[in-house]
Amino acid sequence: MDLGLQGKVVLVTGGSKGIGLACATAFAAEGARVAIASRDAAHLAAAATRLQAGGHDVFTHAADLRDAAAADALADTVEAALGPIDVLVTSAGAAQRTPAAELTAAHWAAAMQAKFFTGIHALQAVLPRMAARGSGSVVNIIGAGGKLASPHHLPGGSANAALMLASAGLANAYGRQGVRVNAVNPGLVATGRLHEGLAAQARSSGETVDQVRARHEAQLPQGRICSPEEVADVVLFLASARASYVSGAVLTVDGALTPTVV
Repeated sequence: MDLGLQGKVVLVTGGSKGIGLACATAFAAEGARVAIASRDAAHLAAAATRLQAGGHDVFTHAADLRDAAAADALADTVEAALGPIDVLVTSAGAAQRTPAAELTAAHWAAAMQAKFFTGIHALQAVLPRMAARGSGSVVNIIGAGGKLASPHHLPGGSANAALMLASAGLANAYGRQGVRVNAVNPGLVATGRLHEGLAAQARSSGETVDQVRARHEAQLPQGRICSPEEVADVVLFLASARASYVSGAVLTVDGALTPTVV
């Protein structure tokens, strides 16, 4: 299936690792012109080397998206280098997973900065540009923790829930201007962030990290943890013209772990 992404300018925030890097790689393989952003210049350089080894060019820019001005500068820089942004994928930021008994007020504030505002600032920088041109697609990679409360992920889950509402609301607000906004909520995905979450649960339960991981895998309907590439496939479809009438959707990608009707 031709997704029609050849030549499209795609910005992936949080694109140096994990799901973001998998998305950047998949878009590049479709012939898109890809830019990735991350706070860490070393991580960006490593990601660029990996993409180039696969035959893909990529534009990189270091930015801390907790700062709205940095998000504006990122959009300016990408558009100056590659042209108008056609697709925005937000994957930057992850709230620290902390057992409920260890939480302080600072954890809640940090979670909103790390996850909610990194997404909102990127959206605010790019959406008006898309609207002025009459086209664009946004996919926010959020997390299932915003729908299913976990005592190990309450501040992050709250930030995720807020970003889901913002995604749906912005989709409605910008629909007449030719811009689509969707969200993807991955479940457990084999990334570095997964280990952090497992470690937090291990501290709380007294188990080892391996024991916690095995317990989760046993509960998964497909008996395995999702790969970043499987999430990227969903993101590409939603970003593409093949999903031209899909907007405001919040799609869970967890292998039917939470079989709910919403």
